[in-house]
Amino acid sequence: MEYSLGRTEAPLLSRLIDAWSTQADAEVDRWNALVLASRETSELRGETLQMGYSLTKLLLEMEGMDEKAHAHLARMEEVSFPAAFAHAAAQWQIPAQPALVAYLWAWLENQVMAAVKLVALGQTDGQRMLLRLGATLPMVAEKAASIADDDIGGFAPGMAILSSRHETQYSRLFRS
Repeated sequence: MEYSLGRTEAPLLSRLIDAWSTQADAEVDRWNALVLASRETSELRGETLQMGYSLTKLLLEMEGMDEKAHAHLARMEEVSFPAAFAHAAAQWQIPAQPALVAYLWAWLENQVMAAVKLVALGQTDGQRMLLRLGATLPMVAEKAASIADDDIGGFAPGMAILSSRHETQYSRLFRS
């Protein structure tokens, strides 16, 4: 988790929450573009765009949101999931740290549940894993928020290679 989420996506999400909170539209666009550029394959990029589109659609239908921020969200051509999530956190005035921990928890839970389904990992072991790893999330969030802008980024060549192979594979277990 350290090199995939903790060094790239989590710091970018932190920046996006700050940018949406201060209505710094140029910064929102900058960090959103960096999220999209950080996706190693078209499949991973498509995944974040689809999730971003779906959350954006829901958010734009909600009432009681700041009109200026909503207008910027509506104008954005491509919205990553972290950008849409950060918009929601800023609109609901959720501080960056707890919002980041919640985002990391959702990711972690998704990964553990996939492992429960795919490997010989029972529900109880999956819950134990969630509790053990979940306890580290506040530290991961704190570290991610403190990473300097120029140090954001990860190095996971194995994941990039596997993702490239997966997106062209004939049959797949999941649509990523």
